[in-house]
Amino acid sequence: MNKIVAIYKPKGPTSHDIIDQLRKVTGIKKIGHAGTLDPLASGVLVVGIGREATKKLDQEVKKEKEYLAVVRLGSYSTTDDEEGEKTRIAVRNIPTANDIKKVLRKFIGQINQMPPDYSSVKVNGRPAHRRVRKGEVVKLGPRQVEIKKIQLLKYNWPNLEIRVTTGPGAYIRSLARDIGRELEVGGYLADLERVRVGEFVKDKAKRLNLVE
Repeated sequence: MNKIVAIYKPKGPTSHDIIDQLRKVTGIKKIGHAGTLDPLASGVLVVGIGREATKKLDQEVKKEKEYLAVVRLGSYSTTDDEEGEKTRIAVRNIPTANDIKKVLRKFIGQINQMPPDYSSVKVNGRPAHRRVRKGEVVKLGPRQVEIKKIQLLKYNWPNLEIRVTTGPGAYIRSLARDIGRELEVGGYLADLERVRVGEFVKDKAKRLNLVE
């Protein structure tokens, strides 16, 4: 069996948990995925099953991605998402919808983005998040990524709901943090769902109970 499929990852398990589960179900050891989803995120996880399929995953990683995200304004998080310790910001002026739209436009195009310290970016061969959780101090540099489109879906302070289309390598956690910083009110990613990777879409992804 050599094929590339989309699995819908629910909140909770890691992307690696999904791969382990598929190995047990299929009996195939050579399985990999393109583009990690954090445990607190849900959505489309592109998986290669079999040696030939896994060789093609590099092509899948480079494809356009689409997300639905909830940004919670008014606080920062040590992990830039719901998992970390929060620091509340004393907000004097709550941003208006027009303020939000102006700031969102600043992030469209090629931008320099600092990955979260708690990320899978490799530092001397090991993911940054593993080093940070052991108490190490990591120094990550900015990376150029492309944000192709940001659509404001709903705004009701402190929650901001957006649809984001990106190129490869973009971190929505970083985007949430930076939007809050630009608004001068703080912000972190409260919820994330990846609804598309290239031609693979949420509605056609295989659900987890199909592979249990």
